[in-house]
Amino acid sequence: MTARQKSHAAGLMRVNHAGEVAAQALYKGHATVARDANIEQQMQHAAAEESDHLAWCEQRIQELGEEPSRLSPVWYAGAYAIGTVSGILGDKWSLGFIAETERQVCEHLDSHLDGLPAEDARSRAIVEQMRDEEAEHGEKAMQAGAAELPAPVKSLMRLTAKIMTKAAYWV
Repeated sequence: MTARQKSHAAGLMRVNHAGEVAAQALYKGHATVARDANIEQQMQHAAAEESDHLAWCEQRIQELGEEPSRLSPVWYAGAYAIGTVSGILGDKWSLGFIAETERQVCEHLDSHLDGLPAEDARSRAIVEQMRDEEAEHGEKAMQAGAAELPAPVKSLMRLTAKIMTKAAYWV
């Protein structure tokens, strides 16, 4: 890859890493306030898988010669708060938040697959595996009784993700 391609791939993987930091915190926040022990266990299991994704992204960023976002503590704290607050509303809303998050994440990861250099097979393999597992998390949330979130909440989630994505690409 050219230096520019490597830098772009690293930026995309930094965004993915930031997303995994947030996802891990989101699941832990939901698990903290889950009312049903099965839902709590599902959230903890998903958080553990997000830890794997986090490690894959961090390793790939380093292989590309760059560092993860310096804003990771912000992503974690914000996502944990969002997970806890939305989880307080009840398990069906918590699951709905997870289902919508994972749906948006899958769209986001598909866009990264479109944007990654064709020569970067390693990053592509990581992103594809993450996308498949995120889709599975969303499906499990739906099967467990996720509520459909109101359109304004979905829009706010998309806006928040856009801000995070732009910041994490560069910082």
